[in-house]
Amino acid sequence: MGPADREACFAVRKEVFVAEQQVPEEIEYDAYDAEDADTIHVLAVAEDGRPLGTGRLLHGASALKKTGDLTVGSLGRLAVSKAARGLGVGVALVRAIEEAARTRGLAAVDLHAQTHALGFYERLGYAAYGSEFLDAGIPHLAMRRAL
Repeated sequence: MGPADREACFAVRKEVFVAEQQVPEEIEYDAYDAEDADTIHVLAVAEDGRPLGTGRLLHGASALKKTGDLTVGSLGRLAVSKAARGLGVGVALVRAIEEAARTRGLAAVDLHAQTHALGFYERLGYAAYGSEFLDAGIPHLAMRRAL
């Protein structure tokens, strides 16, 4: 992924998380946004080149910090622009991230879902576990799907 694609990913995240959900910009972006071998960013674009959605997969040492297991990846920062919702973009992004995890030999993918999105992830085969927690002031639940 080149610099322009990474900027497009960040633009979608800014639209969804910072503008819509009021997540402070200083906590939206983190060390995992830097280019490294343990992070994969995905980007969905329209035929005209407009960015529609994004997400990322952490694996290796980066995922280990979040999942506690080198065989489990961490899906995060999934965001779909308002104009593209309901078009299957989110499903395509999750499936692309899962395929990237499979390619790297991972056995499962974890994520932290905003509670309003639980049904979306459940339809994709994820199961919630643990207790509800707040992240950026938004209720979340941990979820996992075996690959």
